[in-house]
Amino acid sequence: MKYLIILFFSASLTAIILGLTLEVSYAPKLVGGGVVGLFFIVFPLFSWYRWKDKKMSDYLLTKENLDKMRESQKRHKL
Repeated sequence: MKYLIILFFSASLTAIILGLTLEVSYAPKLVGGGVVGLFFIVFPLFSWYRWKDKKMSDYLLTKENLDKMRESQKRHKL
């Protein structure tokens, strides 16, 4: 999965750079395709890849997590 993300990222970045440097009639389409690839393919794949094994309850402000944070702050102040 990591290599697929790297492949899409490099393809999108290449399309953006080529679209900005080449003097062809379809240059704006290259830039637009690169940006669309970054925002609709690379970013969601990267986010899913990084968060797939995480528990969301660890990142929510629940009563238990607030109590843990308070206890941690008290220990660090001593």
